[in-house]
Amino acid sequence: MKSLREVIQDARTKEIAIGHFNISNLEALHGIVNAARKVGVPVIIGVSEGERDFIGVQESVALVKTLREKYDYPIYLNADHTYSFERVKEAVDAGFDAVIFDGAKLTLEENETLAMQCVEYAKQAGRDVIVEAELGYIGQSSKLLDAVPEGVTLENLTTKEQAKEYVDKTHVDLFAPAVGNVHGMLTNAPEPKLNIERVREIYNEIKIPLVLHGASGNTKEDIQGTIKAGVTIVHINTEIRKAFRDAIFNYMMANPHEVAPYRILQAGQDAVEKVVEEKLRMFSFID
Repeated sequence: MKSLREVIQDARTKEIAIGHFNISNLEALHGIVNAARKVGVPVIIGVSEGERDFIGVQESVALVKTLREKYDYPIYLNADHTYSFERVKEAVDAGFDAVIFDGAKLTLEENETLAMQCVEYAKQAGRDVIVEAELGYIGQSSKLLDAVPEGVTLENLTTKEQAKEYVDKTHVDLFAPAVGNVHGMLTNAPEPKLNIERVREIYNEIKIPLVLHGASGNTKEDIQGTIKAGVTIVHINTEIRKAFRDAIFNYMMANPHEVAPYRILQAGQDAVEKVVEEKLRMFSFID
């Protein structure tokens, strides 16, 4: 089986993207893996600090490893949005395939220093661990929003100069810029338009794969445009959380006497699978 690094390189060569989907439970994991196997593409499972605290760090590794071996299928595990070196170290030691150091709310100097520390630690893992970092603020909550988060502005988009300086100093493997993307989904307005030209400028300057965070709710045209411009991994979380919640709510309303969790939760799993399949086809330009 190819390593995650090889899968990322293949995707960049083909100008397609790998889907990254977060989980909080077993049902979401099954839904994502089922969709990936149906489409026939690799997939990345993400667990943020909060999700890792809920599922368990070691448990997350065991779950993904079990399905990877059961199906002999390229399923990878990423420690999404990790805010300290200690928690990056924890994920690397536990066996994660990739980690994201998120220093977006730190000063640039603090961000760079900790990112370098994470890169150096990953090199000592005795296996290939991908390290990603981001620059530019796009909010932090994967939930439904009434307005764009404070601090997410056009003036705060990542520039190609900032990206190059950051990557040259830190030597991260993947870079996540702020290009008009927002964590979460707006409830009463369309998502902000992504700046595809800015993505292209940054990629042409730094020449390492880019990651699009906060892609829930963005248009197909915007997402595919960023992929052609240099994005190689696309993150979706809020959209599948909403699908899971809505499906379970609707099932329980229609079946008020049902108490078997596996029947109730199956509705959520099926909803996640449907959304993930749609996104994976979009990311690979499969009609």
